Amino acid sequence: MSGVLAVIPARGGSMSIRRKNARSLGGHPLLAWSVAAARDARSVTRLLLTTDDPEMRALGQAYGAEAPFLRPAELAQDTTRDYPVMAHALDWLERQEGYVPELVVQLRPTSPLRPPGLVDAGIAALRAVDHADSLRAVVPALENPFKMWRLERGLLHPLLTCEGVS
Repeated sequence: MSGVLAVIPARGGSMSIRRKNARSLGGHPLLAWSVAAARDARSVTRLLLTTDDPEMRALGQAYGAEAPFLRPAELAQDTTRDYPVMAHALDWLERQEGYVPELVVQLRPTSPLRPPGLVDAGIAALRAVDHADSLRAVVPALENPFKMWRLERGLLHPLLTCEGVS
């Protein structure tokens, strides 16, 4: 096992914003910010973009990511979960290159604004706990969950409900 692999999953399609990973944010494509976060992280030893789309592949490569393959269309659907995408990338690297990373960091293009040092701090936090095998970044909720709503069939419903409370 060797090094820390940063993986950026950036498919070409999108359920909500057309081709969002190529859309400009602050003068650069959305996916470029995740590439920059990985490149700036001292702990990251390799950076891989996994995509189904030739344009995303070219953008990622232009900003410094490796993109040695295009992922299959069945792993680029609106309902595709993270695990099969990551497993595909890791299987490809092991089969084609014999490369097996010590740690894998997933950097979603849809969370582009990371403070400097965040990736390295996360890797250090994970390594600091012997029995930990994963780490997830979260942020505090801006609203009390009892003041949050969800949309179902065109109607708003409370996010949370309590039995016996009205």
